[in-house]
Amino acid sequence: MKSKIDLIIRREYLERVSKKSFIITTILMPLLMVFLMVLPALIMLIGGGSSESKILVIDNSGSIYSEMHGFDEVEFFPCTESVDSALTRPGFDAVLVIPANVLTSDKAQLKLYSNGPSSMMRESAITGQIDNIVKDIRLRSYNIENIDKIIADAEVCLPMTTIRTDKTDDENLGSGISYALGVAMSFILYMFILIYGQMIMTSIIEEKNNRVLELVVSSVKPAQLMMGKILGVSLVALTQILIWGVLIIGLVGFVMPAVLPSLLPADAMSDITAVQSGNIAAVSDQDAVELIQSMLLLTNIGFIIKLIATMTAFLIAGFLFYASIFAAIGSSVDNVQDAGQLTTVVTFPIIFAIIFAMLAAGEPTSGLAFWTSIIPFTSPMVMVARVPYGIPGWEVWLSLALLVASFIGMVWVAGKIYRVGIFMYGKKPTIREIIRWFNYK
Repeated sequence: MKSKIDLIIRREYLERVSKKSFIITTILMPLLMVFLMVLPALIMLIGGGSSESKILVIDNSGSIYSEMHGFDEVEFFPCTESVDSALTRPGFDAVLVIPANVLTSDKAQLKLYSNGPSSMMRESAITGQIDNIVKDIRLRSYNIENIDKIIADAEVCLPMTTIRTDKTDDENLGSGISYALGVAMSFILYMFILIYGQMIMTSIIEEKNNRVLELVVSSVKPAQLMMGKILGVSLVALTQILIWGVLIIGLVGFVMPAVLPSLLPADAMSDITAVQSGNIAAVSDQDAVELIQSMLLLTNIGFIIKLIATMTAFLIAGFLFYASIFAAIGSSVDNVQDAGQLTTVVTFPIIFAIIFAMLAAGEPTSGLAFWTSIIPFTSPMVMVARVPYGIPGWEVWLSLALLVASFIGMVWVAGKIYRVGIFMYGKKPTIREIIRWFNYK
C-alpha cells in the first residue's frame, strides 16, 4: 500500500515541479515582491527630474499669496486677471483661485483650474500650505504675544512602547508591523489553498473524463489514489513556500543588515545602535523605538524561521483539510462548470477566514479572534495573523491539533465520496445522492 501511494505522490510531484511555469513563478515571485517594495522609491527617484509646474494664483483675499512659497517642482506666480484669461496664458499649467472669505469662513473653498491631469500629491501639498497660512494669520489676529510659541509648547505627541508583562516566552513585533505581517501571511495561505486546492480538483476531473481513473483504480484503491494526489500536490506547495522562505531569510537575514547602513542616515543608524544596546533613552526619535525594535526582530533569523515554520505547519494542515474537500468535489462532477457551483460553497469559508484574519490582526486577543483561530474552517488564515503578536503557545498547538484531526476526519468523508464519484458520469449528483454514497459498500 505504501509503495503504491509513494508512486502516485512521486508522479504528481514530479509532473508539476518540472513544469516551466512552476520554476518561473517560484524564482520570480520573491524577486517581484522585492521589486514592488522598492518600486515607490524608484518612482520618486525617477520622477525627481520631472518638469516644473507653474501655477498662477488669483488671491481674492489679498493676504495669502504673499506668504506662499514654491515646493518641489511647483512654483507660484501672482495673477490679477480673470480665470478665463489666465488659462489662456502660455507656459502655465494651472490657475489657483483663493476666495475672498478664506480668512473668515470655514466653508471657503479653493479652486484649481488645470490644463491637464492634476496630481493628488500636488493638490494635497497646496491645500496643506494654505491651511497653515490661514491658521497663522488667524492666530496673529488675536494679538497675543508669542502665541506661536505657546501653541507649539502646548502641542504634544507622546510615544508609547508596549511592554509585555504576561509570562510568554515568545518574541513579538510592534502592533503595526504585526498587523501588516499577519495579514500578508494570511493572504499567502489563502492564495496557496485556493490555487493548489483547485489544481487537485481539475486534475481529478480531467483524468475522470479521459477514463484514466478507471485504469488506475484497477491496481490502486480509490482512497490510496486520493491520498497520493493530495500529498503529491501538498509537497509541490511545500516546496514552493520553502524555496520562498529560504530566499526571504537570505534577503532579510544577510542582505538587509549589510545594506541597511548605506540606506539610512547616520542619526537613524545611531538610534538603531541605541535600541540594540538597550539604551532607549538615547534614541533621538522616540516615536520610532517600537518600529526599530520590530525591524531588528525581523532581521533575527531565528525569529524569521519560527514564523515561517508556523506558517508552513498551518499551510500544510489547512491545505490538506481543504484539498480533501476539493478532491471530493472533483470526483463527484464531470466538468469544471458543475464543480464551480460546489466550489463556491467551499470558497465562502475561505473568504470569511480572510475577513476574520484581518479583524484578528487588529484585535489578536478578542474572543472572535480566538474562536475563529480554533475552528478548522477558518483557523489556518486566522492563526497565522495572530502569531506575530506572540500569542500563547498552547493556543497555536490546540489550533493545529484540531486542524489535523479535522483533516483526518475530512479525508474519511472525502474518501467515501471519492470511491463512488470517480465512476459516476453524465449526471450531476444532488446533495442527497452524495450523502447516500456513504452507505455504499
